[in-house]
Amino acid sequence: MFRGIKIYMNWREHQPPHFHATYAGQEVLVSIQDLEAIEGELPNKQQKMLLGWAALHQDELLENWYLAQRQQELFPIEPLR
Repeated sequence: MFRGIKIYMNWREHQPPHFHATYAGQEVLVSIQDLEAIEGELPNKQQKMLLGWAALHQDELLENWYLAQRQQELFPIEPLR
């Protein structure tokens, strides 16, 4: 979580590799490989911030996706400062 944006993954999720983010009651699903919204959206400023953060941590997000698929514990990813 950073700047009010909560980020999470569900281990029973479908392909493609993605994560969820919520902010102020809105939710977006973001493709880890394409770094694009699959479904939903956040306010413009928060969505740009989120996608920038995801670009910096794309490899870590993908690694956590594979851990989640194997029902293993995910590791924390450095928040945006």
